[in-house]
Amino acid sequence: MADCVFCKIAAGDIPAKVIDRGDGVVAIEDLNPQAPTHLLVMPVEHFATLRDVALGPDGDALVAEMIDVASRLGSDRGGERGFRIVVNTGADGGQTVGHVHLHVLAGRAMSWPPG
Repeated sequence: MADCVFCKIAAGDIPAKVIDRGDGVVAIEDLNPQAPTHLLVMPVEHFATLRDVALGPDGDALVAEMIDVASRLGSDRGGERGFRIVVNTGADGGQTVGHVHLHVLAGRAMSWPPG
């Protein structure tokens, strides 16, 4: 999508600190971290929401790849103490960029409820 900031990051048109990149998924550092480790894991292809990914072609595989990358990075950066993966969907869910992405948070204790 031409005006999507995450599509531009995935394409390399906007600089970002890339932590991991595969064929279908890219992980970057969040510009406004909410924890000592705050990464964003997103598909390279544009999907507005997680549901859109799941319903798309090869959706199960792409969702699995996103979770795999997020889990691996969370484990690497959260270690035995743990980590949190968050997916915000829609305005009421706190989604501020219309390109699905998983937040990976680690490096501090997380509270509940989150907000």
